[in-house]
Formats: sequence, C-alpha cells, structure tokens
Amino acid sequence: MASDSDDRKIQLRVSNGKAYVWDVEDIATLRATHHVCGVLTGTLPHLSQQNVFLGVPLVLLPEEVVLLIEKQLAVLIDDPNAHLTPSSEALDRWNTDREASASQQIAAAEAERTSDKATKLSTSDEAIRKRKEREAKRAAAARAKAMAEGLPVDDIPDISSVPAADSRSSTPSKLVTPTFNVTIPASSSELEWYAPQGHACATLESARAAGIWSYPTTSFERAKCRVFQDLWEKGNFMGGGIKFGGDFLVYPGDPLRYHSHFVATVIESPTAPLMPMEVVAHGRLGTATKKSHLFCEWDEKTQQVTYFSVEWAGFG
Repeated sequence: MASDSDDRKIQLRVSNGKAYVWDVEDIATLRATHHVCGVLTGTLPHLSQQNVFLGVPLVLLPEEVVLLIEKQLAVLIDDPNAHLTPSSEALDRWNTDREASASQQIAAAEAERTSDKATKLSTSDEAIRKRKEREAKRAAAARAKAMAEGLPVDDIPDISSVPAADSRSSTPSKLVTPTFNVTIPASSSELEWYAPQGHACATLESARAAGIWSYPTTSFERAKCRVFQDLWEKGNFMGGGIKFGGDFLVYPGDPLRYHSHFVATVIESPTAPLMPMEVVAHGRLGTATKKSHLFCEWDEKTQQVTYFSVEWAGFG
C-alpha cells in the first residue's frame, strides 16, 4: 500500500477495471506536463443532450495507467472500497452543511436580485423624470410661440396639470416565484467517510495483489505497454487508434493543435505472423487518412522496439 508521500502523486481512481481522474488540476497536469491526454467521458450539466463536448471524469488507456505507475507519477485508488460506511452523525453533519451552503447561495442570489431590481427601478424613475422635463420644455416653447404670434394660449395644455400615468401600475403583474441555481459540491474528497490513503497502491504488483488492477496479463498487452512507453519517451502524444485500424495514434504534439502522423500497430514478437494482405490494407488505409502506418515490433529478449512504416505509393 502507498505511504503518505503518495499524496503528492496523481490519484487514479479505479472502478470496474478502469482508471478515472476526477480532479481538474490533475487532468491539466497530465496533459501539459506528462503528455497524457486520456478521454473525457462526463456529461456537461447544462449541455446534457449532446456528446460532442464532454467533461470530467477523464478515462485513461490501460497503457497510460501502466506508464504513470511505472514512472511513479500516480497511485491507484480502490475507489469503491475507499468509500467507507458513514455514521449517522457524519451524515447529519453532511446534510446540515449542504443545507447551509444552499441557504447561503440562495440568500446571496436574492440579495443580488434585489440590487438589480432596485437599479432597474432607479433607471426607470430617471427616464420618467427626463421625459416629463422634455414634455414641459415643449409645452413652454409652444406657449411662448403662441404668445409671440398673438394667439390664445388657453388651448395649450399645461404639463404640470396633467396627471402622470404610472406605466408600472397600469398592467397588473403576475406573481412569479423566483428561481435560483444552487451548486452542491459532489467531490468525494470532501466527505468524512472517504479514505483513499488506506486503499492506494503505488506499484502494479501491489495493485495486482490487492485485486485492483491486472493489466497487462498477456504477452501482447505487455508488448503494447512497452511500445506505448517507447513512443511516449520519444516526446510523442498518444491516443487510441481503433478509429484508424491500429492500436495507437501518434501525435507530434498536443492533439488539440496537431493531427496524428502515424497509426501504430503493435507486433508482440519478432516471430509473430504478419500477412501481406495486412501490410497492403494498413498502407492503403493510412494513405487514405493522410497518415503513415507504423508497425511496432517488440522484442522481449533485447527489450527493444523496431519500427517499420508503410504507405501506399500508388505504383501500377
């Protein structure tokens, strides 16, 4: 299990065999510092009827998890077991704090609404006063003109004798109950009964012994981890390549700024079979998507990766 020094590492919360990152600062650190992107899978509260723009949590590829653990950049948290059974007193305190937070937010929203309403009323009264001043000036100018021309001024109404109509009271307003948006914190780290320190693993061996994490288990999965790490150490950003018929996408920089240059396919050993039709298919597919296809061969004996790229030349 992890020690107190692991608190400074990024916490990967494991549930149902997948590793999630919930902290926004950790997500930014992974991308900017460690070149690990993952995939955002959470629904945005105000845009729930779409899946183009997503939010937390961030789901990591298994190879990304293995890389971060082996580089001692993160720890694995057994998230279901880290949530202990809360006592009745802890639940009461949690409910009390949540209700108090909601009341404070509603009070602040009501105060802001009252201030806005007073500002609008003040602006409306100022507009009415200016309108009366303009009408009085026009009436005075009309009387002065009539007197200069020797016409009777009795037919010109005096603005001061005309009762001002209050537009706000002319139409009965319907009573509307105001609504407010209340933010309720949902982070597990703020719960009294959440104890990740006692359910953290800093190595793959300890995580496998605790039943938290088992990847990699086969020779092909181990080869994928080694190829992923080798490409990552060369300064590339990595992503899933299933959309382009490979194991990984290889980016020269952040995927938000660059297109991928290679579609990588992992070959688990120098003796693994590779059919000529596969080479042709990957070459044509890579060219159709404006990428080169990269065959990555892992040699367990030499602990090295050999790369071979193909693309359709269009001869014949």
